[in-house]
Amino acid sequence: MNFKKITLENGLRIITVPKKDSTATTVLVLVEAGSKYETKDINGLSHFLEHMCFKGTKKRPKPGLIAKELDTLGAEYNAFTGQESTGYHAKVQNKDVDEALDIVSDLYLNPVFNPDEINKERGVIIEEINMYEDTPMRRVQEFFTSLLYGDQPAGWDIAGRKEVIDRLTREDFVKYRGEHYLAKSTLVVVAGNFDEKKVTEKIMTHFSEIPDTRKVGKVKTTELQLKPGIFVKHKESDQTHLVLGVRAFDMFDQRRFALEMLSVILGGGMSSRLFQRVREELGAAYYVNASADLYSDHGYLATAAGVDHRKIDEVINAILEEFTRFTKEKVSDEELGRAKSHFSGRLLLGLEGSDDLAGFYGGQEIIKREIITPEELVSKLQAITADEIMAVARDIMKNDGLNLALIGPFKEAEKIEKLLSL
Repeated sequence: MNFKKITLENGLRIITVPKKDSTATTVLVLVEAGSKYETKDINGLSHFLEHMCFKGTKKRPKPGLIAKELDTLGAEYNAFTGQESTGYHAKVQNKDVDEALDIVSDLYLNPVFNPDEINKERGVIIEEINMYEDTPMRRVQEFFTSLLYGDQPAGWDIAGRKEVIDRLTREDFVKYRGEHYLAKSTLVVVAGNFDEKKVTEKIMTHFSEIPDTRKVGKVKTTELQLKPGIFVKHKESDQTHLVLGVRAFDMFDQRRFALEMLSVILGGGMSSRLFQRVREELGAAYYVNASADLYSDHGYLATAAGVDHRKIDEVINAILEEFTRFTKEKVSDEELGRAKSHFSGRLLLGLEGSDDLAGFYGGQEIIKREIITPEELVSKLQAITADEIMAVARDIMKNDGLNLALIGPFKEAEKIEKLLSL
């Protein structure tokens, strides 16, 4: 698949991904800014700022104007905030790409941060936090990262804390944006069926005055663990939600391809080991999966499941036994081949849409500043051997990297903690 990357003199990066048979085009603007760039007294600001960019710009000062224009185009649009990046995107009919580019660039470059709108949006953000608190399937993921990284940016919730959201001021938004929303930390991606030359010229025009001052960096994540860690949140519920995993490494580590294959075999589909064992054999869960989550300076392998309270011990034991199995016996040729085909198929099918293409290329570039094409990624994963999978398992599947977070009707962690041993 062809793509083109241009870096302007001010450091702004542009990626175009043409797909001539696409019926839609996506505009995605990404910035190197997220919760890991925050200090504790502004935790949640990256996400709050993302919301405020839709609440009015110099060109579109009234709340609702941006949404009205995008809705009129029939666009699919949204924004997201992660630990290391924030993104703003709109997917439109090919003929409307100029309008989408104008709107998305405007909300990114020219937010007004009206104090009245900030005060209104506080309530929205707090209700979003409340929603996550009432969604244990998601909330347990946040407890897991907090257990791993503690009181540092990698361990904080992206949405922030209510008491911080309550006191953020317009000055906080302006200062933070001035430190991060800069040319060198901004990436514009356009994917779909469009005129590359024309779109590139329009991007250059729209972003011609973006500041190119020096960006403020983020604090490096530190890791320290001497024994298995556990966090239990007591909640009367019909199901126990858990995340059980191990510390790994960052996204630049060459072992990442072997780890990806391991995660597919472990919990990447309905034929995966955990799905077959926990759901099909034990009948203990509706959902169970595994994933490798790697960032610029840390990473982990995690399994997640929602399970019958009465079978919590059996499920934990089953997951740990599968961890140990990877360190003691090689994956069979048949199982490895199936995992490779599964990953390749899911990857390529998942890139049918222009929004998926934009996210695939932009997500790599914004953090790693390098891109592996889908074909190159498939090739690297096809080359992974059973020996490499066993080696990476032996590297990371150790007691002192083991962590368990769960939400359920449990008041004491001691009994569950005794189970945590490989």
